Amino acid sequence: MAEIPLQRTNHDAVELRFLALGDSYTIGEGVAESGRWPVQLARALRADGIPMADPQIIARTGWTTDELDAAIDAAAPLPGYDLVSLLVGVNNQYRGRSVDEYRLQFAALLERAVGFAQGRRDRVLVLSIPDWGVTPFARQGGHDAQAIAVQIDAFNAAARQACGARGVAFLDITPISRARGAEPAMLADDGLHPSASLYNEWMRLVLPVARAMEAR
Repeated sequence: MAEIPLQRTNHDAVELRFLALGDSYTIGEGVAESGRWPVQLARALRADGIPMADPQIIARTGWTTDELDAAIDAAAPLPGYDLVSLLVGVNNQYRGRSVDEYRLQFAALLERAVGFAQGRRDRVLVLSIPDWGVTPFARQGGHDAQAIAVQIDAFNAAARQACGARGVAFLDITPISRARGAEPAMLADDGLHPSASLYNEWMRLVLPVARAMEAR
Protein backbone atom coordinates (compact mmCIF):
# COMPACT_ATOMS: atom_id res chain seq x y z
CA MET A 1 0.00 0.00 0.00
CA ALA A 2 1.35 3.44 -0.92
CA GLU A 3 2.24 5.79 1.93
CA ILE A 4 -0.11 8.71 2.54
CA PRO A 5 1.77 12.02 2.27
CA LEU A 6 1.34 14.54 5.04
CA GLN A 7 0.87 17.46 2.67
CA ARG A 8 -2.36 17.88 0.74
CA THR A 9 -3.45 20.57 -1.70
CA ASN A 10 -5.21 23.68 -0.48
CA HIS A 11 -8.29 22.48 -2.35
CA ASP A 12 -8.51 19.34 -0.23
CA ALA A 13 -11.20 19.84 2.41
CA VAL A 14 -9.85 17.04 4.62
CA GLU A 15 -7.96 18.39 7.61
CA LEU A 16 -4.99 16.50 8.97
CA ARG A 17 -5.32 15.37 12.58
CA PHE A 18 -2.76 16.20 15.28
CA LEU A 19 -2.57 14.61 18.74
CA ALA A 20 -0.31 16.25 21.34
CA LEU A 21 0.54 14.23 24.46
CA GLY A 22 2.35 15.57 27.49
CA ASP A 23 2.33 17.68 30.62
CA SER A 24 2.50 21.40 31.44
CA TYR A 25 4.85 22.07 28.53
CA THR A 26 2.26 20.78 26.06
CA ILE A 27 -0.85 22.28 27.66
CA GLY A 28 1.04 25.57 27.98
CA GLU A 29 0.71 26.38 31.67
CA GLY A 30 0.42 30.14 32.08
CA VAL A 31 -0.05 31.05 28.40
CA ALA A 32 -3.08 31.59 26.22
CA GLU A 33 -4.26 28.64 24.15
CA SER A 34 -2.91 30.32 21.01
CA GLY A 35 0.57 30.41 22.57
CA ARG A 36 0.91 26.68 23.19
CA TRP A 37 3.65 25.26 20.99
CA PRO A 38 1.44 22.54 19.37
CA VAL A 39 -1.14 25.19 18.47
CA GLN A 40 1.61 27.42 17.08
CA LEU A 41 2.92 24.46 15.06
CA ALA A 42 -0.47 23.69 13.53
CA ARG A 43 -0.89 27.35 12.63
CA ALA A 44 2.55 27.47 10.99
CA LEU A 45 1.84 24.31 9.00
CA ARG A 46 -1.40 25.79 7.73
CA ALA A 47 0.52 28.89 6.65
CA ASP A 48 2.70 26.52 4.59
CA GLY A 49 -0.37 25.12 2.86
CA ILE A 50 -0.59 21.96 4.98
CA PRO A 51 -4.19 21.75 6.28
CA MET A 52 -3.33 20.74 9.85
CA ALA A 53 -6.18 21.00 12.33
CA ASP A 54 -5.55 22.46 15.76
CA PRO A 55 -4.27 19.66 17.98
CA GLN A 56 -6.25 17.47 20.29
CA ILE A 57 -4.24 17.88 23.47
CA ILE A 58 -4.05 15.28 26.24
CA ALA A 59 -1.83 17.00 28.78
CA ARG A 60 -1.97 18.50 32.24
CA THR A 61 0.41 20.31 34.53
CA GLY A 62 2.12 17.90 36.92
CA TRP A 63 1.58 14.68 35.00
CA THR A 64 4.22 11.97 35.10
CA THR A 65 4.56 9.23 32.50
CA ASP A 66 2.18 6.87 34.27
CA GLU A 67 -0.37 9.62 34.87
CA LEU A 68 -0.29 10.56 31.19
CA ASP A 69 -0.76 6.90 30.30
CA ALA A 70 -3.83 6.70 32.53
CA ALA A 71 -5.20 9.93 31.06
CA ILE A 72 -4.85 8.53 27.55
CA ASP A 73 -6.87 5.52 28.68
CA ALA A 74 -9.55 7.84 30.01
CA ALA A 75 -9.66 10.03 26.90
CA ALA A 76 -9.61 6.97 24.60
CA PRO A 77 -8.48 8.72 21.40
CA LEU A 78 -8.98 6.62 18.31
CA PRO A 79 -6.07 5.83 15.95
CA GLY A 80 -5.85 7.73 12.72
CA TYR A 81 -3.79 10.83 13.49
CA ASP A 82 -1.49 12.31 10.87
CA LEU A 83 0.89 13.75 13.45
CA VAL A 84 1.50 12.82 17.10
CA SER A 85 3.80 14.63 19.54
CA LEU A 86 5.07 13.45 22.91
CA LEU A 87 6.81 15.50 25.60
CA VAL A 88 6.81 14.12 29.14
CA GLY A 89 9.19 13.39 31.99
CA VAL A 90 9.94 16.58 33.86
CA ASN A 91 7.60 15.61 36.69
CA ASN A 92 9.25 12.21 36.97
CA GLN A 93 12.53 14.04 37.52
CA TYR A 94 11.00 16.63 39.85
CA ARG A 95 9.46 13.94 42.07
CA GLY A 96 12.74 12.03 42.29
CA ARG A 97 11.57 9.01 40.35
CA SER A 98 14.12 6.80 38.66
CA VAL A 99 15.42 6.97 35.12
CA ASP A 100 14.92 3.20 34.82
CA GLU A 101 11.21 3.55 35.57
CA TYR A 102 10.98 6.45 33.11
CA ARG A 103 12.72 4.45 30.40
CA LEU A 104 10.12 1.67 30.60
CA GLN A 105 7.09 3.95 30.87
CA PHE A 106 8.30 6.34 28.18
CA ALA A 107 8.89 3.44 25.77
CA ALA A 108 5.32 2.27 26.34
CA LEU A 109 3.97 5.77 25.69
CA LEU A 110 6.05 6.00 22.54
CA GLU A 111 4.55 2.78 21.25
CA ARG A 112 1.09 4.15 21.97
CA ALA A 113 1.96 7.34 20.08
CA VAL A 114 3.04 5.28 17.06
CA GLY A 115 -0.25 3.40 17.23
CA PHE A 116 -2.23 6.64 17.20
CA ALA A 117 -0.20 7.67 14.14
CA GLN A 118 -1.53 4.68 12.18
CA GLY A 119 1.68 2.78 12.84
CA ARG A 120 3.69 5.46 11.05
CA ARG A 121 6.79 6.07 13.16
CA ASP A 122 7.72 8.92 10.83
CA ARG A 123 4.57 10.73 11.92
CA VAL A 124 5.66 10.93 15.57
CA LEU A 125 7.66 13.79 17.12
CA VAL A 126 9.28 13.67 20.57
CA LEU A 127 10.54 16.82 22.26
CA SER A 128 13.22 16.65 24.91
CA ILE A 129 12.56 17.74 28.50
CA PRO A 130 13.53 21.39 29.05
CA ASP A 131 15.82 22.32 31.93
CA TRP A 132 13.77 24.13 34.55
CA GLY A 133 16.85 24.48 36.77
CA VAL A 134 17.80 27.74 35.05
CA THR A 135 14.52 29.46 35.94
CA PRO A 136 13.90 32.03 38.69
CA PHE A 137 11.50 29.53 40.27
CA ALA A 138 14.34 27.05 40.75
CA ARG A 139 16.75 29.70 42.00
CA GLN A 140 14.30 31.18 44.48
CA GLY A 141 13.38 27.72 45.71
CA GLY A 142 16.99 26.86 46.46
CA HIS A 143 17.14 24.02 43.94
CA ASP A 144 20.54 22.78 42.75
CA ALA A 145 20.70 23.81 39.09
CA GLN A 146 23.67 21.58 38.32
CA ALA A 147 22.02 18.51 39.82
CA ILE A 148 18.82 19.22 37.88
CA ALA A 149 20.81 19.54 34.65
CA VAL A 150 22.51 16.19 35.20
CA GLN A 151 19.20 14.49 35.93
CA ILE A 152 17.42 16.09 32.97
CA ASP A 153 20.25 14.93 30.71
CA ALA A 154 19.85 11.37 31.98
CA PHE A 155 16.10 11.36 31.34
CA ASN A 156 16.59 12.85 27.90
CA ALA A 157 19.25 10.27 27.06
CA ALA A 158 16.73 7.53 27.84
CA ALA A 159 14.09 9.18 25.64
CA ARG A 160 16.55 9.74 22.81
CA GLN A 161 17.62 6.09 22.94
CA ALA A 162 14.00 4.92 22.80
CA CYS A 163 13.32 7.16 19.81
CA GLY A 164 16.47 6.05 18.00
CA ALA A 165 15.58 2.40 18.45
CA ARG A 166 12.17 3.01 16.89
CA GLY A 167 13.04 5.48 14.15
CA VAL A 168 11.11 8.32 15.79
CA ALA A 169 12.21 11.95 15.47
CA PHE A 170 13.74 13.38 18.66
CA LEU A 171 13.87 17.19 18.83
CA ASP A 172 16.32 18.55 21.40
CA ILE A 173 14.87 21.78 22.76
CA THR A 174 16.85 21.54 26.01
CA PRO A 175 19.73 23.78 24.84
CA ILE A 176 17.27 26.57 24.04
CA SER A 177 15.66 26.17 27.45
CA ARG A 178 19.07 26.54 29.07
CA ALA A 179 20.19 29.46 26.93
CA ARG A 180 17.03 31.52 27.21
CA GLY A 181 14.94 30.00 30.00
CA ALA A 182 15.98 32.62 32.57
CA GLU A 183 15.01 35.62 30.43
CA PRO A 184 11.89 37.41 31.72
CA ALA A 185 10.37 37.62 28.23
CA MET A 186 10.75 33.87 27.82
CA LEU A 187 8.86 33.01 31.01
CA ALA A 188 5.25 32.88 32.08
CA ASP A 189 4.26 34.85 35.16
CA ASP A 190 5.13 31.96 37.48
CA GLY A 191 8.82 32.26 36.64
CA LEU A 192 8.94 28.57 35.77
CA HIS A 193 7.00 27.74 32.64
CA PRO A 194 7.82 29.08 29.18
CA SER A 195 6.09 32.06 27.66
CA ALA A 196 4.55 31.95 24.20
CA SER A 197 7.81 33.49 22.92
CA LEU A 198 9.92 30.57 24.16
CA TYR A 199 7.35 28.10 22.85
CA ASN A 200 7.77 29.84 19.49
CA GLU A 201 11.49 29.09 19.64
CA TRP A 202 10.69 25.42 20.24
CA MET A 203 8.18 25.44 17.42
CA ARG A 204 10.76 26.81 14.99
CA LEU A 205 12.92 23.76 15.68
CA VAL A 206 10.01 21.38 15.20
CA LEU A 207 8.52 23.01 12.11
CA PRO A 208 11.07 21.91 9.48
CA VAL A 209 10.87 18.34 10.73
CA ALA A 210 7.07 18.38 10.53
CA ARG A 211 7.27 19.91 7.06
CA ALA A 212 9.72 17.25 5.89
CA MET A 213 7.35 14.49 6.94
CA GLU A 214 5.21 15.26 3.92
CA ALA A 215 7.98 14.01 1.65
CA ARG A 216 8.17 10.55 3.24
